[in-house]
Amino acid sequence: MATCYRHPDRETGVSCSNCGKPICPDCMTPTPVGMRCPECSRDRTPVRTMANIHGDPVLTYILIGINVLMFFGSRGSSAAYFDLVLAAGPVADGDLWRPITGGFLHAQGSFGFIHIGFNMYLLYVLGQMLEPSLGKWRFGGIYFASLLTGAFGAILLSSPDTYTVGASGAVFGLMGAGVVFLRARGVDPMQSGLGPTILINLAFPFLFPGLNVSIGGHLGGLLGGALAGYAVTKLSERRSSPLLPVLACAAIGIIALAATYFAARSKFGL
Repeated sequence: MATCYRHPDRETGVSCSNCGKPICPDCMTPTPVGMRCPECSRDRTPVRTMANIHGDPVLTYILIGINVLMFFGSRGSSAAYFDLVLAAGPVADGDLWRPITGGFLHAQGSFGFIHIGFNMYLLYVLGQMLEPSLGKWRFGGIYFASLLTGAFGAILLSSPDTYTVGASGAVFGLMGAGVVFLRARGVDPMQSGLGPTILINLAFPFLFPGLNVSIGGHLGGLLGGALAGYAVTKLSERRSSPLLPVLACAAIGIIALAATYFAARSKFGL
């Protein structure tokens, strides 16, 4: 597969419609005649790529920082850790903060470093791709909607005594939203590299069952992120209030939180 002419480490199946150079998502500029590279786009209009519309992905860095602080802060106190993890019993009793706090915790023990390292790497890559083009509010809306739909999936498909932690649901949601945005720009997600990344990560629980990966959390986050991404895309196209996409993400998150509560209660016949 060809690699981007500006980023040789990124494989891509998309080429500039004018000069034919292979380009990655960060270098694509949509035009009426297809995707163009920055140089060809500059000949006619100012370049507005996915990486330069809203500047640096500040919120991505903040989210990574919170995850890291929560990881190290919770390692010294098991009591505090288990007061924040996602679990059906406490949620059924009304601990509705756990679907959120559980998404900022990661596994303890030696595996915890691999767990948070892998999630934060993906968050960094996806944040670099999505936040500059969306802005921090819409990016944040998709992140938290995905986090909460991931919590719903985790509770729905887990046993009542299972504890779930990790940013995987939110990260999978960003991947789902990324697929929606790429398709809206006429890019095949499988050729961009994002599609194969999703498939590989979905296969992890089956390839390595001993890792205790939350299949429900991954699927819930992926579907929720795709739904939030679709809502953001459609509402942004209308050029109405910029708050509408954020409110749509908030609505998805609130519905997911309510669904998580009732799913948790159903685990105990309540």
